[in-house]
Amino acid sequence: MRRTLLAVVLAAAAVVAAPVNATAQPSSPDREPGNGPERNDVAVLDDAFQVQGSVSAQGENQADRHQGYPRRTKLRTYPENPADKAIKLNLAPYHSLAPRLNALQQKSNRVSVEVVGQSGLGRDLYLVTLTAPETAAQTRLQERFRATVEEGRSVPESLYKAPIWINNNIHGDEWEGTDGALRVIEHLATSDDAETRKLLQRSRIYFNLTANPDGRVAGTRSNAAGFDLNRDFVTSSQPENRVMQDVVERTQPVMMLDQHGYVANTLIEPTTPPHGQNYDFDLYIKHGYAGGLQMEKAVQALGHPEAAKPEIPFRDYPVGEWDGWAPIYTAQYSMYHGAVSYTIEIPMRVNRADYDTLPAAELQRRSRINTDVVEATIKSTLDYVDDNRRSLIANQTEMFRRGAAGERQRYVPDGFVPGFGPEDRFSTEFPRAYVITDDRSAPAAARLVDQLVRHDVRVQRAERPFTLGGKRYPAGSYVVDMHQPKRGLANVVLEQGSDISDKAPVMYDISGWSHRLLWGASVDVHRSGQLRLDGRPVTAASPTGDVSAAPGADLALVLTDQKDVSAVNDLLNRGLELKRQDDGTVVVPAKDRAAAKEVADRYGVRFTAAVPGGVALQRKVIAAAVSADELQVLRQSGFDVRTISTAVLNAGFDWSRVDALYVGAGLDHGQLNATAKAALEEFLERGGVVTRGAAGSRFNADAKLLQATPVAGREDANGVVNVVNGTGPVGTGALPHSFVYSPQWFTNLGAGVTVEQRYGSTVLAAGHWRARDNGTGGQDAAAGQAAVVSGTAASGARVVLFGTEPMFRDHPKGLYAQVARALFWTSTR
Repeated sequence: MRRTLLAVVLAAAAVVAAPVNATAQPSSPDREPGNGPERNDVAVLDDAFQVQGSVSAQGENQADRHQGYPRRTKLRTYPENPADKAIKLNLAPYHSLAPRLNALQQKSNRVSVEVVGQSGLGRDLYLVTLTAPETAAQTRLQERFRATVEEGRSVPESLYKAPIWINNNIHGDEWEGTDGALRVIEHLATSDDAETRKLLQRSRIYFNLTANPDGRVAGTRSNAAGFDLNRDFVTSSQPENRVMQDVVERTQPVMMLDQHGYVANTLIEPTTPPHGQNYDFDLYIKHGYAGGLQMEKAVQALGHPEAAKPEIPFRDYPVGEWDGWAPIYTAQYSMYHGAVSYTIEIPMRVNRADYDTLPAAELQRRSRINTDVVEATIKSTLDYVDDNRRSLIANQTEMFRRGAAGERQRYVPDGFVPGFGPEDRFSTEFPRAYVITDDRSAPAAARLVDQLVRHDVRVQRAERPFTLGGKRYPAGSYVVDMHQPKRGLANVVLEQGSDISDKAPVMYDISGWSHRLLWGASVDVHRSGQLRLDGRPVTAASPTGDVSAAPGADLALVLTDQKDVSAVNDLLNRGLELKRQDDGTVVVPAKDRAAAKEVADRYGVRFTAAVPGGVALQRKVIAAAVSADELQVLRQSGFDVRTISTAVLNAGFDWSRVDALYVGAGLDHGQLNATAKAALEEFLERGGVVTRGAAGSRFNADAKLLQATPVAGREDANGVVNVVNGTGPVGTGALPHSFVYSPQWFTNLGAGVTVEQRYGSTVLAAGHWRARDNGTGGQDAAAGQAAVVSGTAASGARVVLFGTEPMFRDHPKGLYAQVARALFWTSTR
């Protein structure tokens, strides 16, 4: 039954009664691993994600959006790969997809295939479209309809083809979405029944056949870079996510499914609360719940006992166990583009330990059931859209109309759908506008603008100075007018967010994020006021690189952004003689002005006149025991990174060229053999150390580096935190906000240990952070405590300890310079 307020209270009590130090986990669904405490356990190595059979990317051949249908593409084929993990399950290996799609395109004029991008290892990503044939003129008309809907204006619903998007296999070891989609594709392409023909005359059905082909082949949840693609939508750090983001923007579906596994019985959204506060939720939940109920019936009609009682989190789960708060997931992100969207979790587990231990026959039986469930949910969705197409199109139009008009969200009353109550009610007041300037960091401002534009948020650049909210802004400032169709998407990435610790006892994943607070740009929020602007629409941010010092003067670059770090590492890799000053500023000699001008243009950084002083700064080699996201950030910053782990050091590691050690995951000093410890101790007499999280703090203690006692906050606490910066090598010039997941702080600091950053008196700006059942680990305990510290160990090693998460999932981009400054300081004597 739908949870009541009493059930919410009981669920909260159950969490409070959990054992001390236990990570809060939902009880009903099979929760997948996130990036919480387990993030500290395993170090990613350079060969960890090398999938057999990788290929070179060849660019995409996405058709012009006005080209008619069918759009036939002769797909390149791949060699048979007997190691493809799908084969054991009797599912379609990746190499079989192109021949199958090529044959279908020859057989049917209803099916089109486009290569819309490549995976990290260069495998083609297929967008398969099923629709009745269209001339180019008919396609142009459909595109005009789509654009008209986005403007919030009505279209002739009898003529507009309802777009539907089915996303599959975003987690590589959740295979069957692809196979169920293939069944539906082949049926729609070849069936001669009247209903299918009518459906395709009234609809366009888009299938992202496999969103994660590298993971599919390798049997890994992540992509080849080690990222969970269903956590990356507002960050867009991965090529596969950028493709999916482009697809949802381009197709503007009225309904979408994201096919996953595995939850016993089958899980069909809508989610539990908390629901995202930026949604026009009244326009989602009626169709969202009704469509979910129809899918439930379709799954039950299959007659599989293993899927007899599908679970709908909105109806069946306690608050927070399967929430819809974060825009990081495919389904929740798609809602901001106007889709009634669902995550589907098919029932029978065939991955992880089951894949390795169960007989192949049993795995194949399970996969057949799973494929049936996928097929049933897709077909049910197509039927639902066909039966409700006018209402769905009208709802999507209304969402965009409200945004463009700047209207308030609607109040959703209790009982709006069965079970809707106060715990479901989340709303926001949209500001009038955001103004982005380069006051803090020019590269950060440009990156934020480009990210907004990529997400189909409308940005203008002021042609003349203007005034808003009593503040004068120069020409060149960027303005996000919140009277725009996708205002919800604009706001969800630019707002601060909320502390929702008291709204839910647990949350499924992260609960706080903010491009405004964490990406390093200066962004002003104007809640009200008349916006009079002489501006032009932005398709890309203007160049920001500059060398303003007079010829003959040494040049200074302040490290406030990753682009600044990349520029410095670029110059170091050229062999230039740079200097580092006490505040972290890097100095380029006047004789290398031409090189500075080149990197200024390349990275968008700004060099100013330098003051004298500084010590020599050389190219740095980093030995890194890190998670996948940290590795990506360090390498994108231009550092030469050698990945290590406990096992790598025990096997023998050459420290001779290493300048600094970064420990974030998978390095246990206590498990090192005598030879490895001796080599490490020799390194610590000359090299620097930067650590992050529980693994890093344990390493610091075991290696007897800094006297600093780590205190762990509640293990699932996460979000954007307020911080107070010190004046040391890391805290100087840092942002007033940071990010945490499984936060730490440091007490009992020894002599000479400097506090670089403290948690603020009000700790959480946005996110979810509760105390444990015994009252420990909460925000109150962290308030005012040291979050980042630095010092010099007895061995002579300079050390920085992070209790925050400055590189989490390649998201908090304004924090990366802190890590770089730490690495440069610790490795420079």
